[in-house]
Amino acid sequence: MSSASRLAVWAAIGLLGATSAGAASFHHLRIISPSPLEAVAWYARHLDCDEVPDRTDAVACSGIELIFVAMPTMGSTQGTGVNHVAFSYADLASKMAELEAVGVRGSGVRLQRSDDGSTLRDVAGMFKHGFLFDPWGTRIELVEDPARLGFHHVHLSASDPAATLRWYRQVLGGDPDPLHGADGGLRLEGRWLLASRHLDGAPAATRGRAITHVAFSVPDLGTEAVRMRRGGVEFEGEPAAPPNGRTSAKRAFAQGPDNVTVAFVEPGYAGVEAARSASGGVETRREPYEPPRTPWGEPDLQGVWTGNAAHGIPLERPANLEGVESLTAEQAAARRERGTLGSIWGYEREWRDTTLGYDKMAPSTQVAMIVDPPDGRLPAMTPEGKRLAAQAQVARRRVLARPPAGPEDLTPYVRCITRGLPGMMFPGIYNNGLQISQGPGNVVILKEMIHEARVVPTEPRDPVGPELTSWLGDPQGRWEGDTLVVETHRFNGRSPVRGSSAAMKLTERFTRVGPTKLAYEFTVDDPTVWVQPWTAAFAFDLDDEQYELVEYACHEGNYGMFNILSGARAKDRAATGR
Repeated sequence: MSSASRLAVWAAIGLLGATSAGAASFHHLRIISPSPLEAVAWYARHLDCDEVPDRTDAVACSGIELIFVAMPTMGSTQGTGVNHVAFSYADLASKMAELEAVGVRGSGVRLQRSDDGSTLRDVAGMFKHGFLFDPWGTRIELVEDPARLGFHHVHLSASDPAATLRWYRQVLGGDPDPLHGADGGLRLEGRWLLASRHLDGAPAATRGRAITHVAFSVPDLGTEAVRMRRGGVEFEGEPAAPPNGRTSAKRAFAQGPDNVTVAFVEPGYAGVEAARSASGGVETRREPYEPPRTPWGEPDLQGVWTGNAAHGIPLERPANLEGVESLTAEQAAARRERGTLGSIWGYEREWRDTTLGYDKMAPSTQVAMIVDPPDGRLPAMTPEGKRLAAQAQVARRRVLARPPAGPEDLTPYVRCITRGLPGMMFPGIYNNGLQISQGPGNVVILKEMIHEARVVPTEPRDPVGPELTSWLGDPQGRWEGDTLVVETHRFNGRSPVRGSSAAMKLTERFTRVGPTKLAYEFTVDDPTVWVQPWTAAFAFDLDDEQYELVEYACHEGNYGMFNILSGARAKDRAATGR
């Protein structure tokens, strides 16, 4: 039965406008986020909600829970029967200024602006208000209402707002309260359920959107469900404790007006436990595996591999993870999501191969890439290494202190030349494809980002003269059992890794450790800069059934370079007045 039909039936039998026997209150909103752990941190950081003890999927906002679930989403709250939720602050101008500053730096704070560019409006007779979106599509209104701070209201979009609010009053109880006369409203224990007219047909369903449902707590769900059914409420099954529920409290779903999914829960309801898969990343403890062979007898490493699962692994072990062998699946997802939010100003989620929910490879739980030294940190620098680092810092400050005169003042990465070695092997936010091709005596390693191809000879040859250097050095490969070992010398030193010098020797190891797993390990030996060599490792996953390397037309599409230099020239003109 449609929402309009149900409303008509309830009105005909005289239930709309009646007083409910139940005493319900807001309990929670269920919000989709690819990383519940990171969503908890986001709402605690930016909207002053409190983390819930012993929970990693919920925050408490003035007594109302926001419960986050990792699942595919079909879009934001806009256009659905739940248009937005609201929080109140005593000084909204300061709060909006704080959020705007955060948004400029990234972190997924997006403010909604009026036509004149402002983010804050003062509505006569009501209060100041403004809007933002969380990183996952929930529209949030911020209001200045000193009488009720914190979580303030849920705002519905309705085909018939008056009839919709009468339905909620019949089902939930509460007191009619239009909240300053602006919109029809229902007050439930000091918080509002508001409704305004949806102007474009019927609102879309909430199920599968950013806010999947609104939940209310009723004191005795069994008894109340009987009463609600008599009033025409259609439940999706009998009230019951959900599978994997943290408590034995019962829950039931019903379809409310305007395609809003409504949940009813008993006191003590605390959500459900959810599992998330994750990749262990680099295989440090390997099971015996016999890789396939090429027709000429070498281990076959060929195919299209992706480093997506390894994206987010830091080079060095974070100080707060000392002694931790592996992240949990939740922590790995949160780390990936932090990386997405921290640079969302540069590339939206839709542009990223590694966005949670888009990438089929689960995030790696590997703590850090460096495996030697055992503490996961870079070794100490030599006196000469420290001198070179200080010299590079002075040069960097000098370049940053003035607009770039030309492309030479920018990094090789910005100039679309190279990410260097081993930098080009590291996973990034997109274009993590790695294609390996083999022939007798040679292996070709093609990296998608900046489309660099390395031709590695695997048979002895005359060495290149020491006077000849290059961006990616001079490689020589060999087979040690099933491992391809590549030693590279004679770098030009212009695309270093963590301050390495032209004297660096790089030793890489490629080992197929399973049908779809390629372990990658590299050792940096640069006695000019570090007191000892250091080794890092991560893994690639075979994805040649779906992944296809695309042309990375970096120079051809390098509008960033044009914009950087044209902006620099504009600054020059402003400084000289010409």
